[in-house]
Amino acid sequence: MTTELDELQPQGDSELYEHHRITVDKGQAMLRLDKYLQMRLEGVSRTKIQAAAKAGCVLVNDKPSKSNYKVKPLDVISVLLPEPPHEFEILPEPVPFNIVYEDDDVLVIDKQPGLVVHPGHGNYTGTLLNGLFYYLQDKQDASGNPIVPYLVHRIDKDTSGLLLVAKNEEAQVVLAKQFFEHSIERKYNALVWGGFDEDKGTIVGNLERAPQDRRIMHVTPDPDRGKHAVTHWQVLERFGYVTLVECVLETGRTHQIRAHMQHIGHPLFNDAPYGGDRILKGTTFSRYKQFVENCFRLLPRQALHALVLGFEHPTTHQHMHFESPLPEDFAAAVSKWRSYGNSGSE
Repeated sequence: MTTELDELQPQGDSELYEHHRITVDKGQAMLRLDKYLQMRLEGVSRTKIQAAAKAGCVLVNDKPSKSNYKVKPLDVISVLLPEPPHEFEILPEPVPFNIVYEDDDVLVIDKQPGLVVHPGHGNYTGTLLNGLFYYLQDKQDASGNPIVPYLVHRIDKDTSGLLLVAKNEEAQVVLAKQFFEHSIERKYNALVWGGFDEDKGTIVGNLERAPQDRRIMHVTPDPDRGKHAVTHWQVLERFGYVTLVECVLETGRTHQIRAHMQHIGHPLFNDAPYGGDRILKGTTFSRYKQFVENCFRLLPRQALHALVLGFEHPTTHQHMHFESPLPEDFAAAVSKWRSYGNSGSE
């Protein structure tokens, strides 16, 4: 058996799914597809495999296959599965968060800045997922089964805005497929350093972890390395030394907007890991320096907000569309820059 694993991002603004590709051994006896995959994919339930097959996320020899298909020697099986198994137990904790929509299948969260989405190294408690387990701990579905949250994507700790969560495995698989096929609508607002000659553009560049700092991503010049990433941007408002832009994600990679904007010379305002926490454009006057430092204090994080989220509902198939206003810290910084840009002074 050979297995290839791709499309998995460990943290940051990213989608959460695994793409497995398995070649069946020559000596394999005929066996139901769901049973075979349960044996081959560690920690994956048969229920999730069946849900994936039902959603068209299991292909045998490039054709969608049902759970009862009998695998044969040298069959090539492709499987898209959302959210890899948790490395450790996630305990319910009373973590506050804002729900903007909820039904039997999905939750839409408007995440505040500073809240980590998923437990990980350095953040084992106090995350959104801990809070979701607490919120859902006494709830049951129509069959009396406990309801637990299933992530299909993440946004960074210091990025604010809309996040989609599934409430059952079937919904999670369907939503993960939409992310995989890039049919999810996502728009972000970002305040970036510098001005633009054009009103809009597209950034295409494979992303990988930066060799000098594994905590951040960078665009690799090697087309055979990294993960394909596409970001469309459009100027919303110009403030002279900084610009408010709208970014539309065609793909969802870790730190995609942050890394892509740095790559074209426009790091996000106050994005420390990507160099945006210092004065990159503007005058040398002390008055201006004080103004920028005041803006940094107003917005003590990278200026990135998940503004729009749109998707097809996994059960009703209706188009769902949500918008989140700029949070107070982001709006305050934009207002301050707008006043500065209009008057040339603080």
